[in-house]
Amino acid sequence: MNDNTTPMARGDEPELVPANMPAPAHVPEDRVLDLRFAMGQVPNDLPDPYLLVDRLRQPGIPRLLWYPYPFTTFTCGAWAATHYDDIRRVYEDNEHFSAVGVAQFQVLAGETFPSLPLGSDPPEHGKYRKFLNPYFTPKAMNQMEPHIRSVVGEMIDRFADRGEVDIAYDFGRIYPVKIFLNLMKLPFSMFEQFLAWEWDILHSGDPTRVGGAVTEVLAYLREFIAEKQANPDEGVGSYIANGEIDGRPLTDDEKIGMTWFLWLGGLDTVASTISQMFRRLAMDQELQQRIRDNPGIINSAVEEFLRVQPLVNSHRQAKKDFEWHGVTVKKGDWVMCLNSSGNFDEAQFACPHQFDPERTANRHFTFVGGVHACLGAHLARRELRSLLDEFLKRIPQFRIKPGTDTTVTPGLLSIRNLPIVWDV
Repeated sequence: MNDNTTPMARGDEPELVPANMPAPAHVPEDRVLDLRFAMGQVPNDLPDPYLLVDRLRQPGIPRLLWYPYPFTTFTCGAWAATHYDDIRRVYEDNEHFSAVGVAQFQVLAGETFPSLPLGSDPPEHGKYRKFLNPYFTPKAMNQMEPHIRSVVGEMIDRFADRGEVDIAYDFGRIYPVKIFLNLMKLPFSMFEQFLAWEWDILHSGDPTRVGGAVTEVLAYLREFIAEKQANPDEGVGSYIANGEIDGRPLTDDEKIGMTWFLWLGGLDTVASTISQMFRRLAMDQELQQRIRDNPGIINSAVEEFLRVQPLVNSHRQAKKDFEWHGVTVKKGDWVMCLNSSGNFDEAQFACPHQFDPERTANRHFTFVGGVHACLGAHLARRELRSLLDEFLKRIPQFRIKPGTDTTVTPGLLSIRNLPIVWDV
């Protein structure tokens, strides 16, 4: 029996076992299962790292399960929604589910401001979303695309003649952050420090390290806001620092709430997507050649890469008591949306584990859903499309370097190093 915490190799399959953790009295015992393998916490070396999560949608498995372990540094225990329709309800039913309190790492530093716009509900949420939207629309991305492609081209030029690159560490880790820092007008000289802080916040699991990193980040960002108030520019950071909503200046809490949340979300999601995308391409020469020969399918191929690589399982909090799938969900209960399962739900996607670069109506939850759908979704898509197009134009057929560890942690941790090679 695999205990659902040790790394799994090809051929392993986690058993659905009771979790050796207490649950609230209103949670039936048979719903309390060890779901860590579905939460992006357990590495595996499968060609499709998310295949194991299908166990959760098998006949006889309740649609609503209980995950008793911590899922952030400051939250523990949640209902887990595993089916597409249930996940959609959590994201769209603002009467029963709230995003207030989500991504509130700053509480560990003694801060009380909300992460905006995510940490607010309608109607307040709409005001912040409308304020930020102009920088993240498809039109704005059209204006950014020349810069995005120039960054891709300059980076590829540095290694094209070498016949080798660590696509995860030396490219994927850097490329989207360059784009984000330029958008915010944050200095690239802070690149390594930003990633070190973010690692402590998102991945250390140590409240002391999280609180310390958050304290340092917020001190830096507050100085950044003050500098942009004194010396405005065309970046998003300056737009927030000097912004107004409904004719009134933003409060200090609103300014730091938006700046902090964009900083937190802008550093590693696309990087993790890139590493998994290139792992799949380097393992599947036929798929790689199909896209190379048909650049017109790049947009739909990127959408499929996004669907089969759900990095984040997002959560919401119940606003009231209600009955759902044979259990009582209590006010204050957290509900985890297992996008790692919903993106492969057979009721929504035909042949869900078949990678189809021309799949249509690909309404996945990698960017979440409802009013809180990812603000940076258009930017992420444009970065991935530009990268795939430019890379396949400039680099011939590539493969994983022999001897490389291809283990994946199917979540934000993803792949730290992934050397790929090609014939020069």
